[in-house]
Amino acid sequence: MDRHIFLVGMPGSGKSALGRRVAAKLQIHYLDTDTYLTETSGMDTNQLFQRFGEKAFRDAETRLLEELATAPAGIISTGGGVALREYNRRLMKTHGIIVLIDRPIDDIMQDIREEKRPFLAQKSKEEIVEIYRERMQIYREAADVVMDNGSGFHNGLASLEEIVRRHA
Repeated sequence: MDRHIFLVGMPGSGKSALGRRVAAKLQIHYLDTDTYLTETSGMDTNQLFQRFGEKAFRDAETRLLEELATAPAGIISTGGGVALREYNRRLMKTHGIIVLIDRPIDDIMQDIREEKRPFLAQKSKEEIVEIYRERMQIYREAADVVMDNGSGFHNGLASLEEIVRRHA
C-alpha cells in the first residue's frame, strides 16, 4: 500500500467499525483520529470539546493529519468534522484517497447514543438533518470514492475491502 485511505462521513456512518475490520483483515495500518486524540489526551471527545473548545480540537485533528503525511500508509478513520476544513481536505487528497462512507440519515439517527456520539446526541432531529445536508455536500465534493453503507454491516465490509484493494 503506497497511500492512505481516508474514511470520511457523518458520525455513525460506520467509518471506525468498517475501517478497523478491513485493516485487520488486510493486515494494514489503521488509525482512528478521534480514538488517537482521546487516548493521547486522556479525555474523550466530549471532554476535549468542553475543556478546550471546538477550534482547539479541530486544530489537533489538523496537526495529526500533518503527522500522518509521513507515516506508513494505512486506513484512517477521520472524525466527522475533519473534512470540513479545506486545508485538511487538501492534505488528505495529497497523501491518499478520500472515501466517503455514505449511510442514510435514518440509520444514523437510530444509532445515536450520547456516550458514543456526544456531538449529535445534543441536537434535535431537525438540527441533525441540517448538519447532514451541509456536511454531505462537503464530503461528496472531497471524495474520490463514495461507498454506500446502507445495506448492512457485512455488505459495507465487503464494499470497503474492495475499494481498499482497488486503490491501495
